[in-house]
Amino acid sequence: MRIEKDCVGEMEVPDDALYGIHALRAVGNFPITKERTNHLLIQSYIEIKKAAAQINANAGTLDRAKASAIVDACDKLLHDDDQSAFIVPAIQGGAGTSTNMNTNEVVANVAMRLHPEVKIHPNDDVNQSQSTNDTYPTAGKMAMLKLITPLCEQVQRLVKQFKKLSDEYQNTIKVGRTQLQDAVPTTYGKSFHAYATLFGRDLKRINSAINELKTVSMGGTAIGTGINASKYYQEHIVDAINVVSGLNLAPDTDLIDAIQNSDHFITFSGVLKTLALDLSKVSNDFRLLGSGPKAGLNELALPKRQAGSSIMPDKINPVIPEVVNQVAFEVAGFDTTVSMAAEAGQLELNAFEPIMFKSILTGEEHLTMAVKTFVDNCLNGLKVNVEQCAENVDNSAVTATVLSPKIGYEKTTKLIKKSLSENESVKKVAIEDHLLPIDEIDHLFSPAVLTNDEK
Repeated sequence: MRIEKDCVGEMEVPDDALYGIHALRAVGNFPITKERTNHLLIQSYIEIKKAAAQINANAGTLDRAKASAIVDACDKLLHDDDQSAFIVPAIQGGAGTSTNMNTNEVVANVAMRLHPEVKIHPNDDVNQSQSTNDTYPTAGKMAMLKLITPLCEQVQRLVKQFKKLSDEYQNTIKVGRTQLQDAVPTTYGKSFHAYATLFGRDLKRINSAINELKTVSMGGTAIGTGINASKYYQEHIVDAINVVSGLNLAPDTDLIDAIQNSDHFITFSGVLKTLALDLSKVSNDFRLLGSGPKAGLNELALPKRQAGSSIMPDKINPVIPEVVNQVAFEVAGFDTTVSMAAEAGQLELNAFEPIMFKSILTGEEHLTMAVKTFVDNCLNGLKVNVEQCAENVDNSAVTATVLSPKIGYEKTTKLIKKSLSENESVKKVAIEDHLLPIDEIDHLFSPAVLTNDEK
């Protein structure tokens, strides 16, 4: 064991540990969850440290040998993808300081193992020109941006699959339903296309929210004034991060605002919640339309994925929509957490970014996989029970709505009541009562007229 010191006192640290006293204290102080800081946030932090070392060297504030050692350490950590030394829990006090210090310690120790002749200090060298208060939110935004790409790819697949289903069932007539009661007919082609349009809007919202995340507070250091950072560093650090990360970040025009306010995260979290609730609404539709098979609607035949009961043989449940529902509930809860955490910020800094970042990053990851399984295990292989849909339309008294312009609302109402009382189709009753010529009745009850698709 080695002894390390900080402002609180001394502590034993395992000899072979790349982390140090600050990270170890965090593990002891925050035993809330075993979930560690998100791996992409750590990756982004390492990219920041690499860029900072390069710019500090160019500014003449960091020795070239030290900067080179730090860069080599960052490259090794990014290449190896081994984050076992990053031990700080995802939920932590201190506004992210523990994650920043854990990163500083690991980078310094790796640098000295690669270059034993160079002495690297976690604060003076690795953290030079930086504060947790500008690096932590920047790393968080970088991680969120990296997760947007796979999320958008899955939502694009979702839109594409709904459009495919729309084409396949373009002319499949079905009973429309409002407030769970029969309404005028439509087609599954139209319904599936409406879902595609819905998620197309979600995709636009996500892409729009990207701009909320691309402005960063780097160079602001503690509260946005830029204390302890050179002018050269402030002017070049964001460009250097872009080179290292491949992102297209821009420095915020008001660094004090950027550090103390968290509205960007509220906006982005809200976009994720909207997507989640849209997914949940469609999942609700699928569970209802696929209910049965004998005592439900039985209009959709969802792919059979697993046994649904330990006691009822051959029972199949809509497990994919159900898991999507649950992810949606989770993300809606995350959004509430983000909103409360953002509101709770005080004066020059919001101390609650750790829970915001855990919520948003987990939400992005879970939504990505929820959409993926919805497409792969539900939409792919989904079938519409065409005969059942046609039978429902034939038996629905609301189809009489097409007669209303011809015979009036009151006569149509009487016709519907007679149809229901005699358990006969509206069309048959209309023919028997000689309300209109048979040819005209046949035309009015054709699928094209019922769905308002007549050319």
